Amino acid sequence: MKAPDYHLGICGGRHGEMTGRMLMEIEKVLLKEKPAIVLVYGDTNSTLAGALAAAKLHIPVAHVEAGLRSFNLRMPEELNRILTNRISQWLFTPTPVATKNLKKEGVPPKNIFEVGDVMYDVALKHGSEVKAEGRMLKRLGISPKSYVLATVHRAENTNDSNRMSVIVEAFQRVAQSMPVIWPLHPRTRKKLEKNGILPCLVPHLHLIEPVGYLDMVQLEKYAAVIATDSGGVQKEAFFHRVPCITLRNETEWIELVELGWNLLSPPSDTNSLVKNILQAKLNEGLTKQVYGCENASEKIITALSS
Repeated sequence: MKAPDYHLGICGGRHGEMTGRMLMEIEKVLLKEKPAIVLVYGDTNSTLAGALAAAKLHIPVAHVEAGLRSFNLRMPEELNRILTNRISQWLFTPTPVATKNLKKEGVPPKNIFEVGDVMYDVALKHGSEVKAEGRMLKRLGISPKSYVLATVHRAENTNDSNRMSVIVEAFQRVAQSMPVIWPLHPRTRKKLEKNGILPCLVPHLHLIEPVGYLDMVQLEKYAAVIATDSGGVQKEAFFHRVPCITLRNETEWIELVELGWNLLSPPSDTNSLVKNILQAKLNEGLTKQVYGCENASEKIITALSS
């Protein structure tokens, strides 16, 4: 991919500060470029900032991955989704459940476009190119389907010392049975260091730096189990047919729980979390297509062009 035309260089700070700084800088770009439509994706602070900046300049907003709901308003992502949906003219939903959510909230059907999931399209394309003999597994000295891949970054976990202690202890115990590969988010590493947990980590619990997309795809595709609090990684686990343990109280991807590929396991009890991770490698869910037919981007372009 080419470098972006604009890099705002905004990172760090609290949610309100970050969103406000983004809003200011995105507005400057929109005033300069004068786009016909602003297209935003997902549920991040930049999603909301882009949508708000456009709406205040009377530029129509299109939201990709609209209609997701965890029904937990304490999640910043949930607030970002709801507010972005409210001011969007085109709402591109990835699943029937997302479409149903929007209709329940009174969104006019003419504004809802069930297109499937662009992440699914990307995962299938690049997943087919990634092989077991790639560099990550070689570098780590692990074989396919023999390890747990873990990711932890959400504030509800990293900011709660009790939850982080449960997660670390569970990963240490799981690593006695099978390797755990844990690419550490910078914020998570800082929290672990601050709490003095890092020195206690054990063999076969591999703490590695964050990896690039294709390396992450390889780690996901060939894992025996994935344990994560990420919304995107939950989906990618399903795309590659890998059982997933979600380290949260709820998920916006309820379809994955219903199909049996995803198990919610809030990190409140170490024994329960260890049991769920180790048992998950024996589980397979139902095979059902819920994320479209690999042509979400084409459907989005068609809708915006009509």
